[in-house]
Amino acid sequence: MKPDMFRQPVTILVGLGFPAVVRSVMDAYRHLAEWPASLRDTAHSMALKACSAALRGEIEAETARGLFAAFAEKHDLLAPENDAIAASHLRRDKDPHVR
Repeated sequence: MKPDMFRQPVTILVGLGFPAVVRSVMDAYRHLAEWPASLRDTAHSMALKACSAALRGEIEAETARGLFAAFAEKHDLLAPENDAIAASHLRRDKDPHVR
Protein backbone atom coordinates (compact mmCIF):
# COMPACT_ATOMS: atom_id res chain seq x y z
CA MET A 1 0.00 0.00 0.00
CA LYS A 2 1.30 3.47 -0.87
CA PRO A 3 2.27 5.61 2.13
CA ASP A 4 -0.37 8.25 1.36
CA MET A 5 -3.28 5.76 1.06
CA PHE A 6 -5.92 5.67 3.80
CA ARG A 7 -6.66 2.32 5.45
CA GLN A 8 -10.33 3.12 5.07
CA PRO A 9 -11.57 5.73 2.58
CA VAL A 10 -13.66 8.74 3.59
CA THR A 11 -16.83 9.14 1.52
CA ILE A 12 -17.99 12.72 1.19
CA LEU A 13 -20.85 14.37 -0.66
CA VAL A 14 -19.89 16.77 -3.44
CA GLY A 15 -21.82 18.84 -5.94
CA LEU A 16 -25.50 18.05 -5.69
CA GLY A 17 -24.97 15.41 -3.03
CA PHE A 18 -23.06 12.92 -5.16
CA PRO A 19 -20.70 10.69 -3.18
CA ALA A 20 -16.97 10.94 -3.78
CA VAL A 21 -14.61 8.41 -2.24
CA VAL A 22 -11.43 9.97 -0.83
CA ARG A 23 -8.84 7.19 -0.69
CA SER A 24 -5.58 9.04 -0.14
CA VAL A 25 -3.93 12.10 1.31
CA MET A 26 -3.58 13.52 -2.20
CA ASP A 27 -7.34 13.08 -2.84
CA ALA A 28 -8.11 14.85 0.44
CA TYR A 29 -5.61 17.61 -0.37
CA ARG A 30 -7.26 18.21 -3.75
CA HIS A 31 -10.72 18.50 -2.19
CA LEU A 32 -9.41 20.92 0.41
CA ALA A 33 -7.55 23.00 -2.19
CA GLU A 34 -10.78 23.36 -4.19
CA TRP A 35 -12.80 24.46 -1.15
CA PRO A 36 -14.03 28.05 -1.66
CA ALA A 37 -11.81 30.62 0.04
CA SER A 38 -14.83 32.35 1.57
CA LEU A 39 -15.78 29.14 3.42
CA ARG A 40 -12.34 28.25 4.76
CA ASP A 41 -12.06 28.07 8.53
CA THR A 42 -9.81 26.61 11.22
CA ALA A 43 -10.92 23.03 10.49
CA HIS A 44 -10.05 23.54 6.82
CA SER A 45 -6.66 25.04 7.67
CA MET A 46 -5.77 22.21 10.06
CA ALA A 47 -6.82 19.51 7.57
CA LEU A 48 -4.93 21.18 4.71
CA LYS A 49 -1.77 21.55 6.81
CA ALA A 50 -2.04 17.92 7.92
CA CYS A 51 -2.40 16.73 4.33
CA SER A 52 0.63 18.81 3.30
CA ALA A 53 2.67 17.37 6.16
CA ALA A 54 1.59 13.82 5.31
CA LEU A 55 2.55 14.31 1.66
CA ARG A 56 6.01 15.39 2.83
CA GLY A 57 6.22 12.30 5.06
CA GLU A 58 6.23 14.33 8.28
CA ILE A 59 3.07 12.73 9.73
CA GLU A 60 1.14 9.52 9.10
CA ALA A 61 -1.57 9.39 6.44
CA GLU A 62 -4.07 8.26 9.09
CA THR A 63 -3.49 11.45 11.08
CA ALA A 64 -4.32 13.50 8.00
CA ARG A 65 -7.34 11.25 7.36
CA GLY A 66 -8.66 11.97 10.85
CA LEU A 67 -8.40 15.72 10.38
CA PHE A 68 -9.93 15.54 6.91
CA ALA A 69 -12.84 13.45 8.26
CA ALA A 70 -13.33 15.96 11.10
CA PHE A 71 -13.41 18.81 8.56
CA ALA A 72 -15.93 16.90 6.42
CA GLU A 73 -18.11 16.14 9.44
CA LYS A 74 -18.06 19.78 10.58
CA HIS A 75 -19.26 20.89 7.16
CA ASP A 76 -21.89 18.10 6.81
CA LEU A 77 -20.01 16.52 3.91
CA LEU A 78 -19.75 12.97 5.24
CA ALA A 79 -21.88 10.56 3.25
CA PRO A 80 -24.02 8.16 5.29
CA GLU A 81 -22.54 4.71 5.54
CA ASN A 82 -24.09 2.07 3.31
CA ASP A 83 -24.90 -0.11 6.33
CA ALA A 84 -26.94 2.70 7.90
CA ILE A 85 -28.85 3.27 4.67
CA ALA A 86 -29.60 -0.44 4.27
CA ALA A 87 -30.74 -0.69 7.90
CA SER A 88 -33.11 2.25 7.50
CA HIS A 89 -34.65 0.65 4.40
CA LEU A 90 -35.11 -2.62 6.26
CA ARG A 91 -36.87 -0.87 9.15
CA ARG A 92 -39.26 0.82 6.73
CA ASP A 93 -40.08 -2.52 5.14
CA LYS A 94 -40.94 -4.12 8.48
CA ASP A 95 -42.68 -1.24 10.28
CA PRO A 96 -46.02 -0.29 8.74
CA HIS A 97 -45.94 3.07 10.55
CA VAL A 98 -42.70 4.24 8.95
CA ARG A 99 -43.01 5.70 5.47
